[in-house]
Amino acid sequence: MKNTNEEIDEMIKKALSKEEAAYYEDLHEQSLPEMLTGLYSGRLKWLNVLFVVVTVIFSAIMFYSIYQFMNTEDLREMMRWGAAMFGSGIMAAMIKLWSWNQLDKNALLREIKRLELLLASK
Repeated sequence: MKNTNEEIDEMIKKALSKEEAAYYEDLHEQSLPEMLTGLYSGRLKWLNVLFVVVTVIFSAIMFYSIYQFMNTEDLREMMRWGAAMFGSGIMAAMIKLWSWNQLDKNALLREIKRLELLLASK
């Protein structure tokens, strides 16, 4: 399968003009660090930065709740700190899931663009 992809890539490069070939080169398969930095460019950059800040806040709340949970002896207080720990952990996890879905969306868009170029070159 890999050879087929490489052959298709070469066919596309031969059929494209210089500007289109340069654009096609930008659509290469990205590594994880490149994908993560890609989250902080584009129209949703501000939202991703906000989510990082909110995730740090929820993580701090979670660790503080764990600390308080371990140092209290009253059952009612333990339940409150446990609920705070659980809720803040779930919120931080949900934000991370949203970020991973954004990574997947960006990869899917890149593949769709590659298919468009393949169809346009024929």
